[in-house]
Amino acid sequence: MLRKWEDLPATMQTPEVRPYWEALYQKRGQLALKRVFDFVMALFLLLILALPMAVIALVIKCTSPGPVFYRQERVTAYGHVFRIHKFRTMVTGADRLGSAVTVKNDSRITKAGAFLRRFRLDELPQVFDLFSGNMSIVGTRPEAVKYVERYQPVFYATLLMPAGITSEASIRYKDEARLLESADDVDRVYVEQVLPGKMRWNLESLEHFSCAKDISTMFRTVKAVFGRGSD
Repeated sequence: MLRKWEDLPATMQTPEVRPYWEALYQKRGQLALKRVFDFVMALFLLLILALPMAVIALVIKCTSPGPVFYRQERVTAYGHVFRIHKFRTMVTGADRLGSAVTVKNDSRITKAGAFLRRFRLDELPQVFDLFSGNMSIVGTRPEAVKYVERYQPVFYATLLMPAGITSEASIRYKDEARLLESADDVDRVYVEQVLPGKMRWNLESLEHFSCAKDISTMFRTVKAVFGRGSD
């Protein structure tokens, strides 16, 4: 689950990353349990979500031309690049029409997509990424390659574990699109202001990782999605 220090990519073998690796190394048993939990939950979620996902796929196909899924390249553990599974919520070719992050009232978002984003239903297909091990239920949200290339050295510590469907940072920044809506340069503001703030929460969660905290984050995510805040 957790690679030996000497087996990490060179970009991660730094003094900034070392303390986080040492903290996780002491919790290898919990990391193994986390992977088992993710796989079992993936099976359970697939059973109960198969029909709703089929309905969502049909709605997307009938209301907007283009594919059902959005398969942008993202980065997970140890810098591995994978193609994330998400329901498409934007017009086809949205990546060529603007930033890799979205803002409130983004013109590229479809009507069905706005509803899916509001309740994070667009992320349901990430159950397939749980099976593959590219993602975990709780962990740092997977960033696009171009943002990882601009990471500060300590941010690479978040790549010690698989990317997550939700996280403490996701809860704290659930209104991220609203924060970026007035930005003249969305990419610059995201990298210089929003990303460092999210990473502070990601790194704190990494430093104090436990399976119990993961379960707490899962329940707090449900509360946040349905408008009850992050407290």
